[in-house]
Amino acid sequence: MRLARTHVLVGVDDEARLAGVDAVLAALREAVSQFDLAGEVQVVETGSLGISGHGVVIAVQPDGVYYAGVTPGDAREIAEEHLLKGRPVARLRLPTTAPVARPAEVLGRQTRLVLANCGVIDPERIEEYIAVGGYEALGRAVTEMTPEDVIEAVKKAGLRGRGGAGFPTGIKWSAVRTASDPERYVVCNADEGEPGTFKDRLILEGDPHKLLEGMAIAGYAVGAHIGIIYIRGEYALSIARIERAIADAEALGILGERVFETDFSFRVEVRPGAGAYVCGEETSLLESLEGKRGWPRIRPPYPVTHGLWGKPTVVNNVETLANVPDILRRGPAWYRTLGTPTCPGTKVYTVLGHVRYPGLVEVEMGTTLRTLIYELGGGLLPSRSLKGVLVGGAAGAFLPPRELDARLDFDSLAERAAALGSGAVLVMDESACIVDMLGSVLRFFRHESCGQCTPCRSGTEVLVRLISTLQTGQADETTLAQLIQIVDAMRVASLCPLGQSVALPVRTALAGFQDEFATHLAGRPCPPCAATARALGWAPR
Repeated sequence: MRLARTHVLVGVDDEARLAGVDAVLAALREAVSQFDLAGEVQVVETGSLGISGHGVVIAVQPDGVYYAGVTPGDAREIAEEHLLKGRPVARLRLPTTAPVARPAEVLGRQTRLVLANCGVIDPERIEEYIAVGGYEALGRAVTEMTPEDVIEAVKKAGLRGRGGAGFPTGIKWSAVRTASDPERYVVCNADEGEPGTFKDRLILEGDPHKLLEGMAIAGYAVGAHIGIIYIRGEYALSIARIERAIADAEALGILGERVFETDFSFRVEVRPGAGAYVCGEETSLLESLEGKRGWPRIRPPYPVTHGLWGKPTVVNNVETLANVPDILRRGPAWYRTLGTPTCPGTKVYTVLGHVRYPGLVEVEMGTTLRTLIYELGGGLLPSRSLKGVLVGGAAGAFLPPRELDARLDFDSLAERAAALGSGAVLVMDESACIVDMLGSVLRFFRHESCGQCTPCRSGTEVLVRLISTLQTGQADETTLAQLIQIVDAMRVASLCPLGQSVALPVRTALAGFQDEFATHLAGRPCPPCAATARALGWAPR
């Protein structure tokens, strides 16, 4: 079989589909056939190539040429000029300033474990995952290690949950393993409902088998024989790819009965969620899986002893489980060479907002916010200055520019009264109004409150009313104090993290951007709001 001299990697994710990637693929394949290049050029559908907001993105390897905003007509031109004649199409190339267009340089700053295969292999071909070492860790676990050995390896690695709380994964697994009830479950939380958060979606779309391998290892470690992926219902492509991956793994005896011809059996099911943000909280998720309203449970008892159907249950998110295969394959000592002593490993982020090249990155724990924004996001647009950064999604912290050298790991951010949260990093330049941004966050929480507990149900409503008075110039000197009073009450009295976490964005916004709040409190529009009013022809307030 003749090997292709050129591989054209086409990033296929939900964003690319909206941009017309299916038509681009068809046009590209037709042109490759028309120019008799089928024996020399291989067109590969892969996951995200790491850049968002630029339409259809493709990479021509080994040339290292990245194209963005590709249309079907452009695809034909690329085939004729670049693939046939060897002349890259300059007008479609990403500029050399784009991080993704400098893979050797930029990937040198990234440490890709979870994302190692994303944008490299075809996620719908199990053979390609196996070719890069996939399922080796699972095979070794079930044939050479005891469940206790696996749990001890995860403990020694220091893996902490990547869903936001940072709880030690090995301790959670150990609690389920030693529970008295023999019927146990592994549940993957793939319900991303927070604005700006889509890292788990891109992991699922780019490398679904890595998640399945991590889940199966978790199942073996804790003595579970059923794994359930609770996934956001809108993630159509993720669902399709994970279901295909399950079927392919079962066909090869990697999942299902007698995994790797051992006595261990593990079956994985996919359950789409109905779009409630509160179901990202583990007990609400379990209630939803049982067919009930997605309301949080009072704890204790905890899911490790009383989880799904009252049975011991491991609940981990996508990124956490996707770390497990590398820990077993390369060893806990190797994993601890990455990150910080108390937060080993890497973290996946979505860098969004007013950066030149928004997208998906993975760096070691402890990397600074400055590196994420200016090296991996390409910095801000020319003549723009940084206003602030919302780190950790809607439930995260608003950080001013003086915090750019903040180290991004659980413990370092906790010292700054911030949190990693969902991994979303929203960058805002001087055109953004922090008061308006906080208003958007509070309206989101009001909309997503399940209404079960009064502090959250009523508190979010009052918070929206108060922030609205600031936005419309009707606030008085008590408004800011009332905001603090309410979020502090919600933090201690709400049933689940949805109500408890509202304090973080409110407190950090008020602490880091006092001048902007003072301007609104005085009844004057801040510069960004004044500029918006002028642009829309509104009269000054």
